[in-house]
Amino acid sequence: MGDTIGSTDITVTKAPKLRQTKKGQTRKHIINVRVRNEIGVLARIATLIAGKGYNIESLSVGETHEPGISRMTIEVVGDDIVIDQVVKQLRKLIDTLKVKDITDIPHVERELLLIKVHTPTSRVRDEVLRIVEIFRGKVVDVSPETYTIEVTGDEDKIKAILELLKPFGIKEMARTGKVAMKRDLFTEEQTGE
Repeated sequence: MGDTIGSTDITVTKAPKLRQTKKGQTRKHIINVRVRNEIGVLARIATLIAGKGYNIESLSVGETHEPGISRMTIEVVGDDIVIDQVVKQLRKLIDTLKVKDITDIPHVERELLLIKVHTPTSRVRDEVLRIVEIFRGKVVDVSPETYTIEVTGDEDKIKAILELLKPFGIKEMARTGKVAMKRDLFTEEQTGE
């Protein structure tokens, strides 16, 4: 595992490579982009990604704590090499301030799900409420025939509650794109920033 250098017993261990995919293999990438809040920025970014032949799977944009600055979280499925090229080209756009592929960096990600579920009987309402409690969601609107539920969490949590609620009948659903931030447990030197 380690190498011995000269006559001294110094062991050098190599850090594990973060990317576990093979060349040419596609996977989900999460790219954070800080931009000036200007007209056409979103269109230029979407055009650049589409120009490489990729579809944006998820996109979330919102203001930051800094006036005039917005943050985009973009999820794209693609080859590591091409996504690296996309990140480099995004950095060259005039209104982009910072671009970072945080796929292999420890990060926190969340989505918001609003889902309207059929609840025609008291038994069904009770079952739906139990599921909502387990997933720490909340009922945000009630009608005689439906509950509208709000749930936030990572992709796995959102998928899991969807699977449990499908048998009751989904009347309507809205799902945001991911928002993501890198964790602060790593220093900037370790993450390459």
